[in-house]
Amino acid sequence: MGEPPDPPEGTPEGAPGGGDDEYRSVVFDETFVRAARLQEFSAQERITDHTPAVRRLPPARRSGLSRQALVLILLIAVAFGTAVYMGVRHPYRTPVAARPAEPLRMTVVPLAPAGAVPGARDVGLLYAHSPAAGFRAGAEGVPLPPTRRTANFSDDQVVTALLTAQDYVVRSALDPAVVTGGETRTVRVLLDSGQQEQFDESMHRPAADGRHAVTGWLVRFDPARVRLADPHIRVRGTLQAAEADSGTLEVTTDHTVVYALRPAGAGRDAEASLFTVRRELRFRFDREDLRLRQAELVVSHVQAGPQSCTQDPSPHLHPLLAGQRAPSTPPPGTNPYAPDTTTPALCGTLSEAAQPKL
Repeated sequence: MGEPPDPPEGTPEGAPGGGDDEYRSVVFDETFVRAARLQEFSAQERITDHTPAVRRLPPARRSGLSRQALVLILLIAVAFGTAVYMGVRHPYRTPVAARPAEPLRMTVVPLAPAGAVPGARDVGLLYAHSPAAGFRAGAEGVPLPPTRRTANFSDDQVVTALLTAQDYVVRSALDPAVVTGGETRTVRVLLDSGQQEQFDESMHRPAADGRHAVTGWLVRFDPARVRLADPHIRVRGTLQAAEADSGTLEVTTDHTVVYALRPAGAGRDAEASLFTVRRELRFRFDREDLRLRQAELVVSHVQAGPQSCTQDPSPHLHPLLAGQRAPSTPPPGTNPYAPDTTTPALCGTLSEAAQPKL
């Protein structure tokens, strides 16, 4: 076994040194005595009722705080300071409470031709001799504009709003299945959930009341009357994004869409004609809409022709085909005393400049 260690403050003065001192292990210096936990009672104390001969001394008090306590206090101070800083200077804006979606306000204006509708067997010839000669087909005709961030929305958020509006224009006006009476779910899913009920009511119970026309939401033809002579629908227009307020982005679209049509059931030898739709839409996006890639469509203004002003355009558009003319009978009047009368659709005249020059 090894020798016992030296006292805490070295070998006492006068004590013999060297490892061969047999009493070295029992020499107690002043430091050792002061560090002892037990102390013998005095003679006076021992004659009292104290049974034990010794008493335990309380542990010596250390001056100041321990290192662990100092570290803990420092960590708490740092955490508190960080919380205060993040609360005052956090990089995320306080979310604005989402407001309920507004109902869509829509106007559908039929444009009646002044004469007979021009027609031709060759669809390419029709386009080449019309104002749509330079239009592109499908989504290529709906390009995105250059984008930049706004005061409260990042570049990515502006791009998301523009992409969603672009997607809505393409699905609602350029999808052959949708415009000829097919499934509309691809359009519905792009709408804010607060507007989907209004959309469903318009599809099932269309009305010319400025709120529930199918043709305010999308372009729609009656497949029992007409069919597309060319599935490549021509379009040209613009999209613009701007910040409405700190929590809302707005996108406005303005597109002219041109369809080549033939009578339903007619062969390729039947003459085709062009039908033009001008659509001006305004979309609104809050941050939840941007996250879900949905849009709140708040305004829809549609002008479409050639068609008759005497037919209700709310369930379908009613194109006049090659060689047809608009009836001379004016649209029915409005009786202000009839409680069930709805506001009739407005009607305009289709300019000769909008027709093919054959």
